[in-house]
Amino acid sequence: MTDYVQVSTATETRQQAVDLASPAVQQRLAAGAQIIGPVTGVFWHLGKQGEGEEWQLLLKTTMDRYPELEAYLLDHHPWDSPEVCAVPIVAGAQRCLNWISDSVTS
Repeated sequence: MTDYVQVSTATETRQQAVDLASPAVQQRLAAGAQIIGPVTGVFWHLGKQGEGEEWQLLLKTTMDRYPELEAYLLDHHPWDSPEVCAVPIVAGAQRCLNWISDSVTS
């Protein structure tokens, strides 16, 4: 069942997350997106430990569409080197998985 993935990234503001999510769904790169925040991030950046407020963006897609979604996020993200990670959806309700497949099929 690793045909499906949840992709995560983060932005500085809620509006930046919405601005990334909306075209991704409209272009059928992702079936849907959830924006969670604000959350506190603790990270290494430019050789220093940092901490800041972020908005997490979670998108559902198929492995077939993942490369296009990744390219879109990297091209349109406001950060130079954003986190873009995908984790496999190892189990899910069949109706949900069908919705993901149907939603990202052109």
